[in-house]
Amino acid sequence: MSDRLDELRRTEYAHLGDEVYLDYTGAGVYARSQLDAHHQRLSSRAFGNPHSENPPSVASTALVASARRAILEFLNADPAEYAVIFTPNASGACRIVGESYPFGRGRDLVMTFDNHNSVNGIREFARRARARRRYIPLSPPDLRVADASVTAALRRRGLFAFPAQSNFTGVQHPLEWIETAHHAGYDVLLDVAAYLPVHDLDLSRYKPDFVPVSWYKVLGYPTGVGSLVARRAALARLRRPWFAGGTIAAVSVGTEWHRLAPDETAFEDGTLDFLHIPDVEFGLGWLRGVGRDLIRDRVRDLTAALLTGLAALRHSDGTPMIRVYGPAGTVGRGATVAFNLLDAGGRVVDERLVASEAAAAGLALRTGCFCNPGAGEGAFAIGARQLRGSTRWGVHTIDEYLRRLGLPTGGAVRVSFGVASTAGDVRRLLDFLTRAYQDRHTGTSGLAPRLRC
Repeated sequence: MSDRLDELRRTEYAHLGDEVYLDYTGAGVYARSQLDAHHQRLSSRAFGNPHSENPPSVASTALVASARRAILEFLNADPAEYAVIFTPNASGACRIVGESYPFGRGRDLVMTFDNHNSVNGIREFARRARARRRYIPLSPPDLRVADASVTAALRRRGLFAFPAQSNFTGVQHPLEWIETAHHAGYDVLLDVAAYLPVHDLDLSRYKPDFVPVSWYKVLGYPTGVGSLVARRAALARLRRPWFAGGTIAAVSVGTEWHRLAPDETAFEDGTLDFLHIPDVEFGLGWLRGVGRDLIRDRVRDLTAALLTGLAALRHSDGTPMIRVYGPAGTVGRGATVAFNLLDAGGRVVDERLVASEAAAAGLALRTGCFCNPGAGEGAFAIGARQLRGSTRWGVHTIDEYLRRLGLPTGGAVRVSFGVASTAGDVRRLLDFLTRAYQDRHTGTSGLAPRLRC
């Protein structure tokens, strides 16, 4: 059956050419059929703003409603229990929750250390409401979170946020935490950005209150369309701090009065991207047609092959070339692998050098900190003592900040697999790493300054 994926790589994903794409956690890769379907739909008739009642607008409204149903079906969610709110991306979905959640005294924010910054940013809304914020630390060497630590952190009530799969280490956290948090009086935000492209989420079994999604991560196309999939009961607890076009049932200027729409459209600001939202429905059908189990099994095998290959990379004196962050095997982990290279002197190879040389070799890698500072602090063993007082250092550049922390580099190398990945991609990566870095001494001369993390 895996031969079918190889054939799809040659046909539907031929636009990859000879490039080895290894950044599926950053963005999926679109298939040719997805682009054809978009063109055919727009060529078939005119579509208009869904806020009108003319025929082109009614056609758009019908396709948007169909996409909502398709998303709920993809997640096995009951439409009576869950709603789909369209957003620009997962970050926009997180912002809706953060700005509208009733944080305050007695309603805390609890997060695991390995959340993406789009989730970490919710803490600023909690801080403004003077709510307590707590982070649950990671445990080495696998950088997982202990179940007991989760139970201990859920002390009162509020919002608990964690990723189904870390976008840094690939660690997959137990979805049973959702029920644990509910029993403790917490709503749950589940980040599925790194998880959903390969793994199914069954909302009839696991019932998080808020699920932010960027569909380009899952489907490759379209960009600019995300969703907040939310339990209707949880939406009723949110209080939006503003309103916009499309979100209200009625509004007055003279009396400064407004009433939000009674359904999910109360959270959809302005005009939806009605020309691209239907592409989500086609993409979900495309993935199901390829076979979710087939994709999952393929990327699991590729991840195992990569981890085995990385562990075997050695310099001529027998010292390791690779330091992997996170689990060394495929149990309880996804197809995201973060690591650093070690040069012949045992020093960490600067990730900027790896990025430049990998690109020249036709390899599309991700390097840096992956918008996940907590996982980075855990991976690089940056403790509270190192961080204490950092807000008062007055540093002006990322490189200066890293020097003050005593870190040898600013991040790691990340490889991730998806629907169009092949065994040949793994071989080319391992061959490149061997050729480029075995027995080599590296430095940082000539590298451009880091502008951001």
